[in-house]
Amino acid sequence: MAQLFSIHPLNPQQRLIRQAVEIVNNGGVIVYPTDTSYALGCRIGDKAAMERMRSIRGVDEHHHFTLVCRDLSSISHYAQVDNKQYRMLKSATPGGYTFILKATREVPKRLQHPKRNTIGIRIPDNAVVMSLLDALGEPILSSSLLLPGEDIPQNDPELIRQVLQNQVDLVIDSGACGVDVTTVIDLTEDPPVVLRRGSGPLSPLGLAE
Repeated sequence: MAQLFSIHPLNPQQRLIRQAVEIVNNGGVIVYPTDTSYALGCRIGDKAAMERMRSIRGVDEHHHFTLVCRDLSSISHYAQVDNKQYRMLKSATPGGYTFILKATREVPKRLQHPKRNTIGIRIPDNAVVMSLLDALGEPILSSSLLLPGEDIPQNDPELIRQVLQNQVDLVIDSGACGVDVTTVIDLTEDPPVVLRRGSGPLSPLGLAE
C-alpha cells in the first residue's frame, strides 16, 4: 500500500523530503503537489517507473512526459535555449507553464518527441517541489494526475491514496492543490505557439491573451 507523508506546503519537513527522494531513487512512483495540481513523478532514467506512470494515466508510448526542473540553469542541461527563449523563460518562471524546447543529448530518446527531438520543461512555484528537486539533484519526470476518463486532475490526497494504493509508492499530502493544467507553449516555433491554455497567463510572455 502506498505510504502517505503529510508535508507542510510552505515549510517542508526535510526528514520527510529525504525519505521521499529515497523512494524515488529506489524506483518509486510518487504523487506530489505542484502550483497547478497534484502530479505523478519518478526518476528521469527509470524506464520501469515511467511505464507505471503510463499505465496509471492510461496513455500509450506516444504520450510525452515533462521534466520538472529546479531553475533556469538546470533547464540548460536538458534543453537547448537561445537568448530569446531564455528571456521568455525568465519572465514567466516559476509558474504554471510547460515549455516545449529542443532536447539536448542528456535527455533519453524515449522521452523526446520521436520526430522533433523536443522535450517539455517546467519550473513550478511550489515549496515542496523545490525541496524535492534540491534533495534529488536532478529534474523529476512528471505528468499531471489525470486518471483515465477524467477531465480534471485529482485533488484530495486521501482519495488519491485510496484509488492508487497499489499503483504508486508514496502520496505527499500538502493539502488541496488546484485542479488546473499548465499552459503549454512551443518555443521551438517563431513566434511561439500556444498548444494548450491553462493556468499560466500569456501576457508575461508578450503573447496575446
